[in-house]
Amino acid sequence: MQILKKQLQNPALIFFSALLLALRPAMAESDMQIQEKVLKARELTNQQQTEHAAHTNPIDKSLEFHGVFYGFLPCDDCNGIKTTLSLKQNNNYLLVTQPARESSREYYEKGKYSWNDENHTVVLTPRKESGTRQYHIENEGTLIQLNSEGARITGELADHYILRRSDTVKSREVHIH
Repeated sequence: MQILKKQLQNPALIFFSALLLALRPAMAESDMQIQEKVLKARELTNQQQTEHAAHTNPIDKSLEFHGVFYGFLPCDDCNGIKTTLSLKQNNNYLLVTQPARESSREYYEKGKYSWNDENHTVVLTPRKESGTRQYHIENEGTLIQLNSEGARITGELADHYILRRSDTVKSREVHIH
């Protein structure tokens, strides 16, 4: 008798399961409805993140302004100075200069740089030396070297004190004029 009850219970269970599964598609949402809900949720999340981020974390442009800059600067006692300035994200810099002379060596300077948004300048402060160097930010890809007082260099060669970011220059080659 118990075996018969178990056999009757199983078909009843199977019947009710099949009936429930048959009715379920009628209650389910369409793919289009689900996609609309997901898009609305994404938009709401993005909007909340944007609004929240805008007032909690002010944008520090110095974190965006980094890269490797190249140039060939004028020199009084040589044909020019090949210059490479690397501004890193952690406000460290490496300045490599090499005068265009026979068998000239490279000179390395390391230190910290700071960003002055008001004056649109980058100020290099070396670790070992006492003086600073300043560059005017012409745009995201161009730096113009300033004199020791922080003013633009004047004279015949004033337009040659320019460093360009590597991703704005087609080639790293710097030609001697």
